[in-house]
Amino acid sequence: QVQLVESGGGLVQAGGSLRLSCAKSGRTFSVGALGWFRRAPGKEREFVGGIAWIGGSTYYADSVKGRFTISRDNAKNTVYLQMNSLKPEDTAVYYCAVGPVFSTANEEYSAWGQGTQVTVSS
Repeated sequence: QVQLVESGGGLVQAGGSLRLSCAKSGRTFSVGALGWFRRAPGKEREFVGGIAWIGGSTYYADSVKGRFTISRDNAKNTVYLQMNSLKPEDTAVYYCAVGPVFSTANEEYSAWGQGTQVTVSS
């Protein structure tokens, strides 16, 4: 079983930056992809970006493309979500999740972290 722990959330002004971390542990050999999702108040959880474990290709939602970047540190079993030029509409609880293959769909991911709050003030 895979365990995921997010960190790095907080309060930032519009235009600022934050870097979220997702530390992965446990039985990770079945991980094909790691995705970042977010849930804003009153909204459905939505795909933000993801990384394919083999090859390291990254994918982003149109709403964050050019502002958010996913990277990983294999030695630390950690994936990062660098968020720049943050907007108030980026305010949400951010989650990382892993699954056997890359997908933008929530249901394709089998293990989730607890989430970390990101609040962007205007």
